[in-house]
Amino acid sequence: MMTENLFGIMLQNRRNLHTILTETPKEKLLQIPEGFNNNVYWNIAHTVATQQLLIYKLSGLQMRIPNELVAKFAKGTVPDGTATEEEMMMVADFLISTAEWLIEDYDTSLFQTFNEYTTSARVTLKNVDDAIVFNLLHEGLHLGQISLLLKQLA
Repeated sequence: MMTENLFGIMLQNRRNLHTILTETPKEKLLQIPEGFNNNVYWNIAHTVATQQLLIYKLSGLQMRIPNELVAKFAKGTVPDGTATEEEMMMVADFLISTAEWLIEDYDTSLFQTFNEYTTSARVTLKNVDDAIVFNLLHEGLHLGQISLLLKQLA
């Protein structure tokens, strides 16, 4: 029951990010305001990459997005200010599909092992449930950052 609620929150957050990505002009998505080191688009794509790393990779499973996308948007990367329409559409699609796949994969008990990991926030993830909860927190932090960036760009 608890996981069902978490998944509902995750899906709504992903829908919110999808709306921002698809309804904000590309130049605003890619602009880095003065005093910031990333942009709206990077934050959105970063949530997709991080979910795959925290949940699938740490579970020893194949990630469901291209490795190139993970490499471009993983922790420690910075936006280069460019993105093709194709890449942006792929990220938009992955926002929803990766959330839906996670629910399906969880419900079919795909996650059998997990490599314990301590995050940069000093939170130790011991199992996939911890990773799902932490990922929700992580995505909420980035939604807040996105809101701040959008205010700066208004």
